[in-house]
Amino acid sequence: MGSYVIRRILYAVPTLLIISLIIFIILDFAPGDPTSQLPLTIDAETREQIRENLGVNDPMPVKWLRWANLMFVNEPHHAFESVTGLCLGECNTGDGDAELKRIISWSSRAPAMDTITQRMPQTIWVLGLAFVLGTVLAIPVGIASAYKQYSWFDNIGTVVTTIGYSAPTFFTGLLAIKLFSVWLGWFPSFYSTTHEFSLFDLESVWIQIKQMIMPVTVLTLFNAAILSRFTRASTLDNLNQDYVRTARSKGLSEFKVVNVHVMRNSLIPVATLIALSIPAIFSGAIITEQVFRINGLGQLLIVSIGQGDLPMVQTLTFMFATLTVAFNLLADLVYGFLDPRIRYD
Repeated sequence: MGSYVIRRILYAVPTLLIISLIIFIILDFAPGDPTSQLPLTIDAETREQIRENLGVNDPMPVKWLRWANLMFVNEPHHAFESVTGLCLGECNTGDGDAELKRIISWSSRAPAMDTITQRMPQTIWVLGLAFVLGTVLAIPVGIASAYKQYSWFDNIGTVVTTIGYSAPTFFTGLLAIKLFSVWLGWFPSFYSTTHEFSLFDLESVWIQIKQMIMPVTVLTLFNAAILSRFTRASTLDNLNQDYVRTARSKGLSEFKVVNVHVMRNSLIPVATLIALSIPAIFSGAIITEQVFRINGLGQLLIVSIGQGDLPMVQTLTFMFATLTVAFNLLADLVYGFLDPRIRYD
């Protein structure tokens, strides 16, 4: 398996280079001006000088090579330095002057990756928790619905999951705000990113829980609905296979037949859906972040697009693509664990 992982990683490098080039070419044609956020009192000559200094007027291949060097070399270099405290070659000086060039956001004039790092905890807190809860809930519900096909449990599950993935999150989110915030007053209308959370302060913990309940519930319902229906369909396919009848004829208990043999084979296609859905934690719940005012990566992408902040949009889009490639590899590795017939030698 080690050689397979190394081979896939080597394949991933040119793949990411091609993806970055495609992203850069598409966004290079999009309207965007680094001087659009500057005061109107700045004259045209100064604005043009700023564009020249930032390399906006350079040919596209030159800009891509410069951006690729920053993304593939300087940003990992800076991350290594920040995590380990070690300095390899050209590093940031202690007086605040950054000798190591980085990707700079046009709107905030700050390194794009620093802004992304600051926003990421909010996304993981809410969207990550919703994804975990949705997955933990969907798999057993999907398997039980398939095993008890057309029963009252399956019928109720079908109705709930159909509503869950049919109703858009902006509708269920606004409905939850209207019902539980405006009418009942149980939870806050919007997620406060300025709240200082502390595990040792019970009041702080309770405030954090209350403001997370509605967005987490809305996203959990949506994620669980899709995954539950997919798990049910996969389980139904396996319940009628010959190996299930053979296991039952050998006298194995129904619990072992379903929860060991059937579930293990049914989760092979489900693992792909789960692995490829993980990058959506950071990018897929843009609408929900807008509804509940969660200051996460999805909102950052929307705001950056609206401001024409191409460096930030390029960085976020490439990061989502990288996560997709990485978790695609993870899904392939999980196949070998779920199905012993799969070998990577």
